[in-house]
Amino acid sequence: MTGSEEASDGSRVRLKAINRQQLVLRPVDVEKLIEEDHPARAIWELAGQLDLSRFYASIQVVEGEAGRSATAPRLLISLWLYAYSCGVSSARELSRLCQYEPACQWLTGMEVINHHTLSDFRVAHQEALDDLFTQLLGVLSAAGLITLEQVMHDGTKVRANAGVDTFRREERLRAHLEAARQQVEAMGDPRSEEVTKRVAAARQRALRERRKRLEEALKQLEAIRAAKADEEAKQQARASMTDPHARVMKQPDGGYAPSYNVQVSTDGAAGAIVAVGVTQAGSDYRELEPGVERVEKNLGCAPKQMVVDGGFVSRENILALDEKHIELVGPLEEGRAQSAGQMQRRGVATEFYPEAFTYDAGTDTYTCLRSLHTR
Repeated sequence: MTGSEEASDGSRVRLKAINRQQLVLRPVDVEKLIEEDHPARAIWELAGQLDLSRFYASIQVVEGEAGRSATAPRLLISLWLYAYSCGVSSARELSRLCQYEPACQWLTGMEVINHHTLSDFRVAHQEALDDLFTQLLGVLSAAGLITLEQVMHDGTKVRANAGVDTFRREERLRAHLEAARQQVEAMGDPRSEEVTKRVAAARQRALRERRKRLEEALKQLEAIRAAKADEEAKQQARASMTDPHARVMKQPDGGYAPSYNVQVSTDGAAGAIVAVGVTQAGSDYRELEPGVERVEKNLGCAPKQMVVDGGFVSRENILALDEKHIELVGPLEEGRAQSAGQMQRRGVATEFYPEAFTYDAGTDTYTCLRSLHTR
């Protein structure tokens, strides 16, 4: 940029030039990149209190022998925890943040972590990371931050990475599977291709993955058929070629789309998620008991109170939680509307709906108000 510009009166004013075509070498105090109370510091300290022995089992390089030093599991865990707290779930995006984001730079000591390292760590240690989540909950519980006095439970439909047009019946799935098998065989030896080995290997890997998805789609199709009672519905059953585990579910906007039902339990006092589950169920009311079981598994004790919406209010759930001595808080009116729909489908007259009966605790009997009025 020029160092002078013409002013309104015609004179040339001298300005300090901006030079972006240069390299700058400056000292950086890494410890001062983030504040003392920054969440990244708490995450780092918390990760240091956990049992990380399972993450070291796959590290082969040792002191005194040749080999590149491995990235510390504590660092990778801290990076992923911090990324999730910021809503980042992509390994590429997290690697990019390590180049300029102060908290990531502080965690890594100004080193950039390759996205392959981040992604491979998450995939290779999926089970261990699930156990780590339980350990984190245990630490929060021991510190009194999670009480389970009141747990909020709800479900949400998350759209799958598949379109409605990817659902096919059995004959089409088998046709696509046979075509995929033929393509894999036609590829032959990647070394004989005119393209590079890397491109040929990538093509073969893509075809193998496609064949694997189609094989899984056929398995899921059998599960879908088993869940249907009507024979015609079984014949019309379909499964997705790209996301076989997805199911078509009703969305909040009233439409339908391939989705998963994500069940989330949150401690009311701390606002911390204490359990997460993913199901293929289109409705929520059968997912409350599994949700309670996940909370018990993660924290070793059951919640004292579960707060839910009307989708979870049913006779079965009320009795099941009462047996576990858990208080269920939910809107009865929505539950009654659901019960009314069930009564209507069963052919029960409106005058004999549950609200037409009164309960006498002394005699442990119900009395029909309709019959009293007709005497």
